[in-house]
Amino acid sequence: MQKLHIIKIGGALIDDKKSLKAFLEQFSQIEGAKILIHGGGKIAETLAEKLKITQTMIDGRRITNKKTLKLVTMVYAGRINKNIVAKLQSFNCNAMGFSGADGNLIQAEKRQHPTINFGFVGDINEKSINQELITNMINLGLVPVFSAITHDKKGNLLNTNADTIAGTIAQALSKKFETELLFCFDKNGVLENVEDENSNLETINKNEFSELKSQGKLHKGILPKLENAFKAKENGVQKVSLINEKKLSDQIKQGNEGTEICL
Repeated sequence: MQKLHIIKIGGALIDDKKSLKAFLEQFSQIEGAKILIHGGGKIAETLAEKLKITQTMIDGRRITNKKTLKLVTMVYAGRINKNIVAKLQSFNCNAMGFSGADGNLIQAEKRQHPTINFGFVGDINEKSINQELITNMINLGLVPVFSAITHDKKGNLLNTNADTIAGTIAQALSKKFETELLFCFDKNGVLENVEDENSNLETINKNEFSELKSQGKLHKGILPKLENAFKAKENGVQKVSLINEKKLSDQIKQGNEGTEICL
């Protein structure tokens, strides 16, 4: 099968123009099929503060009320997505930016939770992904760039965790491609000690993850990444890793950076 790299970025990288440019140059040099998924960084939070829109996070996941939905749609699917696409074009990477509503690429359902009202948050699974259209774009030599905005096909936009989008797209396309999923962030991988940048684990399995989580050794922000990483690995994605965004080229060439997910 054809090799496909699915790469997720977010947080500090999006907020740092110089680092983002350097990363996107690395990304553009990856040969063959590739997809980029991005989160929102702190731009939305900064605007929310200025507009006095209260932001609430639970275990690394955002509560999305109506005002927040308008804000993140504007920032994620607009400003951030189009700036990334423009920068990739400057590196001769023929990218196209999308929300899940475009081409019905990602159809979500509004989250139902027994105790927490997450608001306009969308949940997805493999059937949510328009595999055929994404595959056709890849076969045309295009590079899809996804924001974290989806839709319910009832006229409503929804905010969906970007780590979940990356993992779910990887699962859906692992039947058609030899898929490698990379969660890129500002750490060297999964840290055994959050105070020690060099304490990253070379590999991590589900039992080790559960133990570190129960001991409170994992930062809340990494929990969605790891949960989605394990789910992707369990559902057919050939290789899943968490790596430092600065080591993308090394990972593509050598394959031994960061922390690899094992079953």
